Amino acid sequence: MSNQTRPVIIKTFEELNKAEFYQIVQLRIEVFIVEQNCPYPDLDDKDQEAQHMWIEDTGEIVCYLRINPAGSRFAEPSLGRIVTKKSHRKQGLAEVLINKAINLVCEKESRAIRISAQCYLEKYYEKFGFLKASEEYLEDDIPHIEMLRDV
Repeated sequence: MSNQTRPVIIKTFEELNKAEFYQIVQLRIEVFIVEQNCPYPDLDDKDQEAQHMWIEDTGEIVCYLRINPAGSRFAEPSLGRIVTKKSHRKQGLAEVLINKAINLVCEKESRAIRISAQCYLEKYYEKFGFLKASEEYLEDDIPHIEMLRDV
C-alpha cells in the first residue's frame, strides 16, 4: 500500500483505547528517550487535550503526532511529538501526517500553527511552510527553535 493511501487514524484522548495509548507512548519513548538518549518527562499532561494522529503498519503504530489546541502549549495550535519508528523512516509517513494535521487545523478557519522543532530539522519543516520564529534554545538539552506557519 502506498504511503499516500495509508489510512490516518485521528482520535481524541478519550477515544484512545489502552492498547493504542500504550503503543503511542512506547514509540515516543523508543525514539525520543532511548534512541536520542534524552531522559525527559514524556507524559506532560498535554495528551488529554490533544488530538492524536497516526499511521499503522500491520497493526503497529509506526508514525505519530499530536495536535495541541491553541493556548495549551503556544497561543496558536501546535503540532508536537512528531515521531516515526526507525524502521519506517524515509518513506514519507511523517509528511502524510503533517499535511493532514495542517489541513485539520485549518479546516474550520485559517490558523497560524507553531511548532518547537529540533534545530537540525529546520529545512525539513520549511517544506510545510514553517519559518523560524525564535532564537535557538535548549529543550530537554536538545537545541530547538520555534517555527511558525502563518496564515
